[in-house]
Order: sequence, then structure tokens, then C-alpha cells
Amino acid sequence: MELSLLDRTRTRSDLPEQAAPGHSIERAVAAEALGYRRFWVAEHHAVPGIASPAPAVLLAAIGQRTSRIRLGSGGVMLPNHRPLVVAEQFLLLEALTPGRVDLGLGRSLGFTAPVREALGRDAASPEEFAREVEQVRDLLAGDGPITARPAAATPPPLHLLATGAGLTTAAQLGLGVVIGGPILHSEDLGAQVGAYRRGFRPHRGSRPHVMLSMDLLVASTDAEARELALPEIWAMVASRVTGEFPPLEDPATIRARDLTAREASRVEQGLATAWAGSAATLRPRVERLVEATGADEVLASGSTFDRGALAASDAAVAELLG
Repeated sequence: MELSLLDRTRTRSDLPEQAAPGHSIERAVAAEALGYRRFWVAEHHAVPGIASPAPAVLLAAIGQRTSRIRLGSGGVMLPNHRPLVVAEQFLLLEALTPGRVDLGLGRSLGFTAPVREALGRDAASPEEFAREVEQVRDLLAGDGPITARPAAATPPPLHLLATGAGLTTAAQLGLGVVIGGPILHSEDLGAQVGAYRRGFRPHRGSRPHVMLSMDLLVASTDAEARELALPEIWAMVASRVTGEFPPLEDPATIRARDLTAREASRVEQGLATAWAGSAATLRPRVERLVEATGADEVLASGSTFDRGALAASDAAVAELLG
């Protein structure tokens, strides 16, 4: 089983937003040294807590500081872009960092109505999204009515951030899948992945590939790991009120807040299901899920306020699963 890392370029309450992309680059350099297979970055627009609106730009910078680790998007939100532009950006990345580029595609739009209006795009139907994904696939491979350039002899592999109908789309188009979020706790996840594998239609020799995206955080004790998970969980809870993710805050600041009963309940629910714990606690949980799904790869996607603790967790995850 392979192990990779997803970084969302999270901002922190004690630092300027412009520091976050540099932190992502530093994390990528460390991930390469730790032996992670891939380093992926996200796409979010006008979100106070995330400073990564342009994955291709950030990946180009990371490519100049690394030499082996694969670089990709987790993912480019295709409804925000034209398929040709996405294909061209990632073919250019492939030319700059040959043999190291992945393209992960997702379907999400902006978090709030003003952001969606500023992007000028409406939500695509599943059928429209599937057609645009197919266009990107064909443009990367040189199979479209026009040639996206710079053309590549071996185009970047394509992965779909998928659940439900998205798994069917990925299977029909011969793409790998990335599965994360609440669906990881679904009792029928193994059956869904099995259906994806059975329905897979190879494209240019592609094979089924399943990545599980998990917000893994490892510390010496379960209590310490839960404390590391708190900033991200609180950001998720806060976003349900404001509609956007805030910067990560220190756990002590969060604990000092006068939370409503609903907020406190949601925080505790998040902590109860978080992929956070000691190595002894997390290993069997992860192994059970990997076995149930037959996953090929784990995409660790944890984040926390304390950058030193995050670096230590990345090293512990690499030791645990690498």
C-alpha cells in the first residue's frame, strides 16, 4: 500500500495569510524526505482559512524545491474552469516536472453565493460534469478535436474525487478515485468500491486505483492527538454557521470559547470520529478500512494549528503506514 499527503494550505490565526503557501512548500520538501509517494494541494476560493486558489501555481513552486515526489491536485474543481485550460496547465506542469504530475478533479463550487457569483459558474449536473471530465481526459491524452499543449508522450494520470455517482463516472471513464469524508464511515463502502472495480473500463491501459483520503493525526497519546484534531474540527463546526472555513486557532483559544450546546455537541461528535490517535490506536482502524475496501493508497490529509506537531505527525504517519 502506498502513502501520500494532501495539504490544504491552511492559514493560522497568528500568522499572515501569505505565510501559508510557503508552509505548504516546506511540508512538501519534508514529505519527500519521509518517503511519501505524492504531495497534493487543494483548490478553494475566497476562503479565509485556505490560501490555495490556484493548485497549478503552487505545484509549480513545489516542483522547483523537490525532485522525486509526485505532485498533484486534490483537487482542481472542474466546474470553475474550462477543460482545455485545466489540461494545458497540467501538461505545462508535466513539462516542468516530467513524470511527476497527477491531476485530481472535483465537482465542488464556492462555499458561499457571492463566491459562486464571482466565479461565474453554476453547479454542473452529474452528466455535464462527466462530459467535462472526459474532455480533460481526452485533451491530456491528445485524443480531442484539438491538441492541448505542450503535448506529453505520457500524460498526467487522472483521478476523480468521488462518492456515489462519481464512482460510476470514474469507472466508466477509466479513472482512479479518491474517497474521503463521511463516506469513509459508511457500512457499504466496500460494496461501493467493489462496484467501481467491476464496472471499470480501462482507458489507454489504465487500471482501477483507490485512494482513501483520511485526516490522519498521530501523537504519543490519544488525548494529545485529539487536541491536534480540535482546530480543524472547530473550523468545520464554525463553517456551518458562517459558510466559510476560518483560519486554524490554538486549541486553548477554542477551549476558552463560550460554545453553544449545539456547537459543543458537534465538536465532540467530530472528535469521536476523527482519524486522530496514538499509533497503536490508529493502525488497526486504518488497516480495517484498507482491508474492507482493498484500497491501493492512503492519502493522509491531516492539519493542525501547531506546525511543529503537524511535522511530527507527518513523520509518525510515514512510520506507521509507509
